[in-house]
Amino acid sequence: MTKFIPYFGGHFVNCKSKKETILALVIMKGHYFLVAFAFLALASSLASAYDPSPLQDICVAINDTKTGIFVNGKFCKDPKLATAEDFFFSGLNVPRNTTNPVGSVVTPVNVDQILGLNTLGISLVRIDYAPYGGQNPPHIHPRGTEILVVLEGTLYVGFVTSNPDNRLISKVLYPGDVFVFPIGLIHFQQNVGKTNAVAFAGLSSQNPGVITIANAVFGSNPPINPDVLTRAFQLDNKVVKYLQSRFWWKNK
Repeated sequence: MTKFIPYFGGHFVNCKSKKETILALVIMKGHYFLVAFAFLALASSLASAYDPSPLQDICVAINDTKTGIFVNGKFCKDPKLATAEDFFFSGLNVPRNTTNPVGSVVTPVNVDQILGLNTLGISLVRIDYAPYGGQNPPHIHPRGTEILVVLEGTLYVGFVTSNPDNRLISKVLYPGDVFVFPIGLIHFQQNVGKTNAVAFAGLSSQNPGVITIANAVFGSNPPINPDVLTRAFQLDNKVVKYLQSRFWWKNK
């Protein structure tokens, strides 16, 4: 008696014997296994885009590239040689000078400042804003979500969702207020008060990275062809060239 076994992908296999039936079922299960394996591989590859979970207590970063264990972009110091200084930073209580074109200064505390942050997946910044419009310009963090708390002043903050909606989600914050900026989305903060403003932010990466939109688009090195930006922003070519000639301040 001929049996028709549903084969993976919607096809049928014509089986004339018990042996052929068993073989067809084995092949079918094998295909399901391959699909499951591919799915897990894809999931693991997506997870590797973020800071990996540490498999040891500490991995204090060192700059020596000749010896040690290479983990997440840094070599590890022998754990027995770690000291309190590897996990310490001082100075976030000091106000920064915000006299610059954008009216803000970001003071980072990431793996470059605290070597003990290596593999721990977290970092911190202090942001000082000048009164009357000082801002942390629109930017993204490609490797981390940000959670910001206002200590002093009044901030207008927001982020823009991805295409096609490009929805602006914004709010005015006061001392003690907290706001979250999702990973990879354009966001900003602006001081809308008459006094200096200060905020602290935690980020879900030891080195979240930052891409300031104006710097990247109009201040790239070498410059992007003005014809590209003219069409992209629907601006006059002269306006684009003028913007490219400006000095784009890196507020660190």
